[in-house]
Parts: sequence; structure tokens; C-alpha cells
Amino acid sequence: MSNRFIGARQTTLSREVELTGTGVHSGARVSMVLHPAEADVGFRFLVSRRGRIISEIQAVAGAVKNLTLCTVIGDENGTTVGTVEHLLAALRGLGVDNCYIEIDGREVPIMDGSSAAFVAAIDDAGIRELSEPRKFIRVLKPVRVQEGDCWGSLEPYAGFRLDVEIDFDTAFIGRQHLSLDLTPSTFRQDLSRARTFGFMRDVEKLWKAGLALGASLDNTVALAEDRIMNPEGLRSPTEFVRHKMLDAVGDLALAGAPILGSYRSRKGGHRLNAHVLQALFAGGEGVAWRWERAPRVMREAAPIDVSAGLMTVNYAADRS
Repeated sequence: MSNRFIGARQTTLSREVELTGTGVHSGARVSMVLHPAEADVGFRFLVSRRGRIISEIQAVAGAVKNLTLCTVIGDENGTTVGTVEHLLAALRGLGVDNCYIEIDGREVPIMDGSSAAFVAAIDDAGIRELSEPRKFIRVLKPVRVQEGDCWGSLEPYAGFRLDVEIDFDTAFIGRQHLSLDLTPSTFRQDLSRARTFGFMRDVEKLWKAGLALGASLDNTVALAEDRIMNPEGLRSPTEFVRHKMLDAVGDLALAGAPILGSYRSRKGGHRLNAHVLQALFAGGEGVAWRWERAPRVMREAAPIDVSAGLMTVNYAADRS
């Protein structure tokens, strides 16, 4: 391999790819096209109605409008897109930096409740490098948000690490804890297939609120008082905490660039993830974070995952 650092450049999709599915809350059919994008575009939702683009919403922390059961982003005119976290997790987890997401509904389709379908779509399209260097958000000092007995924090770290613990008062979940360094390989193998979950006792309340109208055993791990309702069972004994980690990857993608830091969460969720990002950015650049660019040249190293170029090594970044 050459001594040019693999993953130093920004990426996008090699071609467009289309997906269709059902919105988990609306129950409506949704069509979505993932398009290649230029460098520094980031992730942008192109909301269409009757074949015409009516809004372009940048997927960043400042665009968050609602955090009830999912992450909803929107523009100043009231156009919103919900349940963005599983798609954003797939894009960030596989190392895609730039993508236009054309969508004709109000929420990203739930697919099977995980990121697996989005990973397959990205794999089908392929990933290509752009000429511009990849930009990162480096955490400079710890930030922490406490909400009752729930808390989340971001701390300095060479790569991107997740350390997540959940604790539910049910024998099927209980206390689960998992930590890992995020790379395309670990996202694909350890997180991408973990499905969303919910309790049957909450269904009627959600329906009355106009939520979960598209939820089913095909896209949700459903928990009754004494059993898991899905006939196939769990994909992993720790599928619940793995899904919370998947959600965190998607929610933290709203930083606008890959994070160099360690994210820790205890009994958290979408709201806590968003509030930790807000705390990170609260003082502006140079206080708790700064922009960094990947180096153009690295010393030769052992082979690393090149499937999408997320790096997990220490380096002295080019800040120019």
C-alpha cells in the first residue's frame, strides 16, 4: 500500500440508489433516493412533494425540531423529516461524508428497524473518494449532561469510541453495557442489524398520539410482559444496547462531521444524545472542540479497513 493515509479524503456514494419502505410513525409509504454529493455538502435531505423539491434540510444539530421517540429535523418554514437516525448511522458508520437524501415523505422509512437495509443500499451504490481532505470535530475537553439518573458525555479520544449502558426494569433487557471503537467493520458487524424495540403496553397510548402507526413485528422488537413477541427472537442477546449505540451514532452524525472523541451514555436516548451535542458546541469553536483536517501523508502502517475510510489511529492532524 502507498504511504498516503487511507481515509484522508472525503467520500460520497459512487452512484444514486433508491429505497422504499414504510414510516414507522405515519404508516405511510415513503420513497427515498440517496444521491452522490460534492465535498463539504455533508448530509442534506431534499424533501419533495409531487416530484418537486420543496425544502433542503441540512442534517446538523441546529436543525433538530423534535426528539420524541425519534430524531426529527426541519427547516424554518416547518418542513420536517423524522426518524433520520438509522440512515444517518449507516452513512456515518460506513464512512460516507457527503450525501443528498431525496425523500417524498415526512420520515425516513423504518425498513426492518435497523440500519441493515441502508448498509446494503450503500454497499450497492459503492463509495468513492473526493479530492478534498476529510474534516473532523476533535473534542478538546469533557462535556457532560445529566438528566435525573441519566447522563451522557463526550471526552477527548484519538478515534471515535462508544460506551453505552442501558437499564430497563424487565427481565428481557435489564442492565446491558457495551463499548467499542467505531470503524466501518465494527458498525457493520456489531451495530447495523440491531433493531428498534418497544413495549406492547405502550402501543395503545402511542396510537392515540398518532405515533407508531407503521410499527409491526417486521420492524420492531416487541416486548410483552412475559415474552418477546417476535417469533424469530433476538438477533443478539445484547440487541437492545446495540440498538441504543446505533441510535447514538446516527444522532451524533448531526455534529456535521466525524467526531474524534469518546461518547459515554448511561440510560440515554435521542434527547440525551442531542443535548450532549448542544453542550459540546455551546461555547463555539476552540472551547470544547475544534475543526481538524486529516493529514495528507502518513507513515506506512499496518493494513486497515478501507471499505469506507473511517480511521481509528492517532495522528497529528493538519489544522490549516
